[in-house]
Amino acid sequence: MTSSEWILFFLALQGVHFLGTWKLYKKAGRKAWEALVPIYNAVVLMQIINRPKWWVFLLFVPVINLLLFPVLWVETSRSFGKNSTAATWLSFLSLGFYLYYLNYMADVAYVTDRDLKPKSALGEWVSSILFAVIAATLVHTYVMQPFTIPTSSLEKSLLVGDFLFVSKFHYGARVPITPIAAPMVHDTLPLLGIRSYLKKPAIPYLRIPGFQKIKRNDIVVFNWPTDTVQQFFKRPDRKIVKPVDKKSNYVKRCVAIAGDSLEIRGGDIYINGSYSEMPERAKPQFFYTVDTKGQNLSENSLYNKYQVRRGEAYIQAGQYVLNLDEEHANKMKKSPIVKSVQKNLQKKGNAERVFPSASYKWNRDHFGPIYIPEKGKTVELTAKTLPLYSRIIKEYEHHELSTEAEKIYIDGKLADSYTFEQNYYWMMGDNRHNSEDSRYWGYVPFDHVVGKPVFVWFSWDSYGKGLDKIRWERLFTTVHGDGPLKSYFYYFLGMLVIYYGFKKYRKRKS
Repeated sequence: MTSSEWILFFLALQGVHFLGTWKLYKKAGRKAWEALVPIYNAVVLMQIINRPKWWVFLLFVPVINLLLFPVLWVETSRSFGKNSTAATWLSFLSLGFYLYYLNYMADVAYVTDRDLKPKSALGEWVSSILFAVIAATLVHTYVMQPFTIPTSSLEKSLLVGDFLFVSKFHYGARVPITPIAAPMVHDTLPLLGIRSYLKKPAIPYLRIPGFQKIKRNDIVVFNWPTDTVQQFFKRPDRKIVKPVDKKSNYVKRCVAIAGDSLEIRGGDIYINGSYSEMPERAKPQFFYTVDTKGQNLSENSLYNKYQVRRGEAYIQAGQYVLNLDEEHANKMKKSPIVKSVQKNLQKKGNAERVFPSASYKWNRDHFGPIYIPEKGKTVELTAKTLPLYSRIIKEYEHHELSTEAEKIYIDGKLADSYTFEQNYYWMMGDNRHNSEDSRYWGYVPFDHVVGKPVFVWFSWDSYGKGLDKIRWERLFTTVHGDGPLKSYFYYFLGMLVIYYGFKKYRKRKS
């Protein structure tokens, strides 16, 4: 829906509200016209149902308002003496149109100084659960979202089985594009396996201002731009067109930001012509061929500790192919049973299935140079450069694009250049030979950015045994930062003990 369509929709809702409540407003001692004035009518309604005025703010927060509307329908009916279970269900199941019955047909009177405490244990339980869901959804949508690492693309920095908190406010929380959706789930309803959202109505892209821009080498959570998979890991054969906010969540390292020129030479990243230094905690990994003079490498402690548990080693023609970072590759070279350790790099000029097409003759280890588009900057469009930017023009910035005899047309007009409407980023995994990233599907638009991982609160190693399944050293650790990884788990436990001790002391004293 466009902005003008949303305004008309909002005004229509005001009309529906006025027609269904103006007599109730009068019975509560207010004026009929007060039920018609947008926003002001909500303030007056809070006074009528004896609820705080700050609830009005929640009515204009997408997703949260959908959870609050049923509460208001029930609260309004109860303010006019309809406290029965049947009245509650009628308010809910009629989508609020039960108020029309109260407004025009029922003989009701306004209850002044209504007791807000639920009349039964069940009512109190339902009320507590509902407001807990509203609070959790507010935090999940606009502040902090839990996230699980499913793949090894950022291995060493983030591990499979890490449970993260992802900040929405660092880069600015994105207002949900699909406001009618099940709270706190992504694209699929658990157990049912069906879509968790309605595609329409859709809110135009809007983002609350953040206090930080994406920096080079930040780890970022984003919606996979080319995602058409119906259920990730379950039905990759079923393809659908998804709204941006319902595309699969990915987490990668942003190795190049808008305005950068990126090139990969022999697996190493160069930004604007200079070698890109990785953060201290980043440990880029590659596949290496290890020749052991025919001896059994499985007895080597490095192999056992870093490879077998993660299933990233295999034997090929009598040699071992291992997924190693540079530190452990160098240690492997020093083993007395190892003859040689060779990084498996593609040759320059060997075309591979990478972005944008095989005609560029790029591969995972020799790629670019490529420009990362920046908002407001203009590039020349030719038959050679068009494959780099065609998806941006058509899919991300929603223009009509066509070609005819070497001529390029945008929105029906002949074009030899294009000016970008938003910033783009280049995302890659630290596990360079085992990562589906920008090298294969291209740029990540800023409107696809979800947030910044800030905290690992739990970590589970499925290859461990007993309590060793818990990676204790990773509990309550920060994602970004310099120096060795530091766990704040015991600090957290100490604060928890102090809190409950103080709470018990206050209770005993009172």
